[in-house]
Amino acid sequence: MPFVEETYDVCVVGAGHAGCEAALACARLGLETIIFTVSVDSIAMMPCNPNIGGSSKGHLVREIDALGGEMGVNIDKTFIQSKMLNKSKGPAVHSLRAQADKSDYSREMRLTLESQEHLTIRQAEVSEIVVEDHVLTGVKTVSGATYHCKAAVLCTGVYLKARCLYGDVVTHTGPNGLQAANYLTESLMEHGIEVRRFKTGTPARIDKNSIDFSKMTEQFGDERIVPFSFTTDPDSIQKEQVSCWLTYTNEDTHRIIRENLDRSPLYSGVIDGVGPRYCPSIEDKVVKFADKNRHQLFVEPEGLHTNEMYISGMSSSLPEDVQYEMYRTVPGLENCKIVRNAYAIEYDCFDPNQLYPSLEFKKIKGLFSGGQSNGSSGYEEAAAQGLIAGINAAMEILGKDPLILDRSEAYIGVLIDDLVTKENVEPYRMMTSRAEYRLLLRQDNADLRLTPKGYEVGLIPQSRYDWVKLKEQLISAEIERVSHVTVGANKKTQQFLKEHDSVELNTGTTLTELIRRPELSYDLLAELDPERPDLHPEVREQVNILIKYDGYITRQIKQVEEFKRLEKKKLSPDLDYEQISGLRIEARQKLNKLKPLSIGQASRIQGVSPADISVLLVYLGTI
Repeated sequence: MPFVEETYDVCVVGAGHAGCEAALACARLGLETIIFTVSVDSIAMMPCNPNIGGSSKGHLVREIDALGGEMGVNIDKTFIQSKMLNKSKGPAVHSLRAQADKSDYSREMRLTLESQEHLTIRQAEVSEIVVEDHVLTGVKTVSGATYHCKAAVLCTGVYLKARCLYGDVVTHTGPNGLQAANYLTESLMEHGIEVRRFKTGTPARIDKNSIDFSKMTEQFGDERIVPFSFTTDPDSIQKEQVSCWLTYTNEDTHRIIRENLDRSPLYSGVIDGVGPRYCPSIEDKVVKFADKNRHQLFVEPEGLHTNEMYISGMSSSLPEDVQYEMYRTVPGLENCKIVRNAYAIEYDCFDPNQLYPSLEFKKIKGLFSGGQSNGSSGYEEAAAQGLIAGINAAMEILGKDPLILDRSEAYIGVLIDDLVTKENVEPYRMMTSRAEYRLLLRQDNADLRLTPKGYEVGLIPQSRYDWVKLKEQLISAEIERVSHVTVGANKKTQQFLKEHDSVELNTGTTLTELIRRPELSYDLLAELDPERPDLHPEVREQVNILIKYDGYITRQIKQVEEFKRLEKKKLSPDLDYEQISGLRIEARQKLNKLKPLSIGQASRIQGVSPADISVLLVYLGTI
């Protein structure tokens, strides 16, 4: 029986958030690309929380957009509520979060893929990778069809040997009952890829008609909606928003959970996989935070055309009867009806230490990986990795240098560096605290930081690049101008300062000095600045931030310069650390396993001490 054989430049395995970004990047760079999915109906599916963004994750979405990715564009089309988080704090931690209409989000992303030139969608399960002399040459499906390619990107998410569990019920499926991918793991292991077992979970979905919202606190979106994508006109997305709701667990909820822990597969030993520390199940919260008498829950709509409500903060793998009992102790859910049970999901993924920072496997040239298959969690982390893996698969085929973002350039750089350098024993979640240079890596300046890189890669059009360069010039010119604008200690000025609870002047000062005052801002001072030019809101925002936080920013830039110094000291991936005398045994083992590409990366490896770094610097002849 003859088998199908086809040839593409790139094969992308999986059409979740990572796979969509990888496939679009490759196709937009002119490469013939095919994306495989176990179900075309599951493209960009949101099997867990119905939102995009959030603390630090919103930064990732903005960065994806700045590089030419699609997630920000897609959520701007399909959100039902939007809110900028942490507005009471400094701009470094401001982060956008939007509730999505799940079905619309998936439908819009599928339409984008279907409309993309050079991109083919194929519903099929990939069961093997084809490798010759450690070089990826193609993939095979369960039907026996072979797809020859120059590079492949694995974006398998939580589907590899997936099984869903609650109580004694175990189904060998992916999320939402979709088919698991049961064959690819063996093929990868045969080629030397190390596989580990992780788990995550999701809460029950509740029928909206069975909820008493009068016992909950209503949560509204922002009055003025800020888009995720720098290409979205803010005026085009101002619309009526849907509310979310806040409620809490209580001692009755916790008692029921404690009394039934032995029936949870998480505690009975049925689940082998390691779960996420920063997004724990309600069982874990009750056990590990026993001193807390309540836990916050957000009740979130899954979309405009469904009554399903997502109970954020209450994922579980407890049996069905216990789920009913515990959910009904929550204020507002006393008579709730469950549409879909909460469940845990176990799956195979890869140790990301096997990857270069380009997200290419060290053992197999041309094979890349992005998303939850790398042991991360979250839609945003997945999309960011998928975009970088897709770009670098394309760069390799096109004979260009890979795009590698370091920790001082992007949250994406922090994410990937943490994955490929550090020992991650649980699903990795992006957090603001992980970014050492977060004052420089704000969500508001993602385009200034990364759009030139997206342009260099080929994903950003000339017009968008030109605007970013002009924006830079306008910001710089305005900061210079206001430093020379003098404000006198006259009656008008003193009255203005008094009205805004600001200390009156003893003598004249500059606008720059007034902008630095916490209670004042660049926009607020417009009436004292008659010569002020009419500038774009994005320019005004940057002028305000850069003046207000100038001292902190300057200090962080100096820290980055030292960081860059170590990153520029390159190490060969072929270096045998056993041959370098003076290194401790543990350091030799870790360095030989991870093969860092720079002294900077080596310094972040667990088990490599400052003394070991000094030995390496001596070896390189730099000290």
